[in-house]
Amino acid sequence: MKPYDIEKAIKNVKQTSFENWLFKELFLAYLEARKGKRKTRDEHDFELNQFENLNRLKNSILDKNYHPSPSITFIVFDPMVREIFAAPFRDRVVHHFLYNMQAGWWDNHFIYDSYSCRNEKGTLLGIKRIQTMMRHASKNGQQKAYTIKLDISGYFMSLPRQKLFENVKWGLNQQFKLYKKDPVGYKIYQICLYLWRETLFDDPVKTAKKRGPLKNWHPNILPPRKSLFSQPEGKGVVIGNLTSQLVSNIYLDKLDRFIKHDLKIKYYGRYVDDLIIITPEKEYEKTKKNIKKIENFLKNELDLKLHPKKRYFQPVEKGVETLGARIYPRSLYLSDRLQKKFYRAAEEFVNDKKEIETIISYLGLTKHLSSKKYLKKLFDDFGWEYRE
Repeated sequence: MKPYDIEKAIKNVKQTSFENWLFKELFLAYLEARKGKRKTRDEHDFELNQFENLNRLKNSILDKNYHPSPSITFIVFDPMVREIFAAPFRDRVVHHFLYNMQAGWWDNHFIYDSYSCRNEKGTLLGIKRIQTMMRHASKNGQQKAYTIKLDISGYFMSLPRQKLFENVKWGLNQQFKLYKKDPVGYKIYQICLYLWRETLFDDPVKTAKKRGPLKNWHPNILPPRKSLFSQPEGKGVVIGNLTSQLVSNIYLDKLDRFIKHDLKIKYYGRYVDDLIIITPEKEYEKTKKNIKKIENFLKNELDLKLHPKKRYFQPVEKGVETLGARIYPRSLYLSDRLQKKFYRAAEEFVNDKKEIETIISYLGLTKHLSSKKYLKKLFDDFGWEYRE
């Protein structure tokens, strides 16, 4: 993903106007935001008067009157119980605008082996990279090697918004370093900074409308550690928003660099808050000691902590389940969780609750895994013709 072309944007503004530039960028963000959402009433209402709504959104941003609107919050139970805040479509347009402006720059800055919220660097790349690391660390099975899997405790609910904003602002300052002296470049920078501030410091629990039985928020169903309603002031971001995915990746960039460059751990990858380390046997004890350093870094630098129970230490030949796959040095299988998610998606598709793109997405991943037996059964269950 290429970084946003600020120089080209400045030229466009000088040839037309800042208003025209902003409207065009919001329209491009709108086209991205509506993908997969065209059956929702919120998107449909926005689309009925799309140009008027985009113009109104543009004016609110220019006048610094834009503020996120109330969200809809509900509980999902697949694959685990989670609290979701669904932002109104208008706000999702802003999220895509911010993503378009910054994601490319950050993508060039991230280490290679972070696999979340990146174009062409999703789960499939992560699966193949971890398998390659297993082979290299074990010298193709000629020496013993180990897989270490770690998890950050209550990640999204623990994120400090002030620190998130500081990290985002640092990235903006680096991205616009050569352009802030230009009046147009500085204005674009200020718009991005303003929208990030409004987005990150918005407290959705104050205005959100709950959908679904209120009993779903009972502590026996949704543990307080998994709910924004139970977090201290200034802590936690919503799960599901595009901006939340991006800033959660941005926030752990320092951790990635600490592990790769300071601790010099060669075989390391991360997907959101799941950390994977592959280590040769000769470095195994040293790596286990380094985990304490990782814990201290998370606590002192990022105000986070490793989950005390979700820690996996196994020889590489026993495999590891992550990113929807069971990964071994020489083979790849569907994880139990992915099998259940795929089956449920197929049920929702036949009941017109999922788009065909969802099924295609799952098939795109499974064709890289040993999944013939599973796919044949799934197709048989739904009366579909299975072809290899």
